[in-house]
Amino acid sequence: MDYKNLQYKINTGCDRGLCSKACGRQDKQLNTYDWLADVPGNTDLTDLVEVQFKNTRKGYYHNVNNLELKKGDIVAVEASPGHDIGVVTLTGSLVKLQLKKINLKSPDDIKRIYRIARKADMDKYYESKAREHSTMIRSRQIAKDLGLEMKIGDVEYQGDGNKAIFYYIADERVDFRQLIKDLAAAFHVRIEMKQIGARQEAGRIGGTGPCGRELCCATWMKNFVSVSTNVARFQDISLNPQKLAGMCAKLKCCLNYEVDNYIEAGKALPSRDIILQTKDQDYYFLKSDVLAGVISYSSDKNMAANVETISINRANEIIEMNKRGEKPLSLTDNNSEKQADHPIDLLASESITRFDKAKNKKKKKKSNRPQNRNQQAAGQSEQQEQNQRNGQNNRYDKTGNARKRDTKE
Repeated sequence: MDYKNLQYKINTGCDRGLCSKACGRQDKQLNTYDWLADVPGNTDLTDLVEVQFKNTRKGYYHNVNNLELKKGDIVAVEASPGHDIGVVTLTGSLVKLQLKKINLKSPDDIKRIYRIARKADMDKYYESKAREHSTMIRSRQIAKDLGLEMKIGDVEYQGDGNKAIFYYIADERVDFRQLIKDLAAAFHVRIEMKQIGARQEAGRIGGTGPCGRELCCATWMKNFVSVSTNVARFQDISLNPQKLAGMCAKLKCCLNYEVDNYIEAGKALPSRDIILQTKDQDYYFLKSDVLAGVISYSSDKNMAANVETISINRANEIIEMNKRGEKPLSLTDNNSEKQADHPIDLLASESITRFDKAKNKKKKKKSNRPQNRNQQAAGQSEQQEQNQRNGQNNRYDKTGNARKRDTKE
């Protein structure tokens, strides 16, 4: 093999991972991992193909022309009216399982794949997609002028530009018959209105959750299960709306992921109303850690005082002893009495005057030095005056001696 002239092929074009035929990840949401991609003859078992469009919208089609399709191919599919442009996201046997999950009622709803998209199809597709944002902004203004209590969250044009789907959110029933007429007159396309919830909107837009990962509704979650605050209570999570709410301002879907484990582990916990009696005093339930299997009890019913943390087995053992009229010496150990807590003096081994010498030294050092700049300047001026006086006296003595010598001569 000629390693010097070896050419490497880099798979690019996917913002959520590298694309590798059928088993890689694509640049679309709700990715499905095809673990049967390398099985020979997998695509020959069925002609069904999963095609994904903008954001989370998917469709299932028959490959009637027996095209060699793989994950990532751009195809033109049958639509009503005209045709639409989408990306192949799944082929083979797993497509049948996907159809069972969406509960497709009639097989007649499955349309056909026309062809692999040509250059003319892609030019028309990009031209239609370029109008989506401006259409959404203008449609919001039209709905506002009509006084409708609704929010248009997204607009999706069909691949050939003949139809536009308007996704809206509304808390109550909305009569948008006049809105459809105004939108059709403004954009000259066929109008289709689809109502979605706050969670579906978050899935279509996408984003990053507090955990640092992509939103579940934008990557793999298709069916939304209702979430209540009881789920947070089972897991002993603080009922703080800011922490429990997700990007959609609803309760996080991930609260349902582990609640079954907490409920199963909570069955082994004793009742919170049971009081544990010892020869020392009575203990009341304070808190519990379900996964760690420990319970904390307090000697005061209303506050945390003399808190003791014991295992679930030890708590059940004490409860059985209380039922027989027996009381252990303490919660932790049945054979040893709890030692009284004495206050600890942290300065018992230290001298009270341990800092006095250091302070005296510092004071002496400070006393030898001028305390401030003003005193230092005053000392310098006094020294200069003294020097001047000494100089004058010296000159006077010299002149005086000279005069005396003159008189003697």
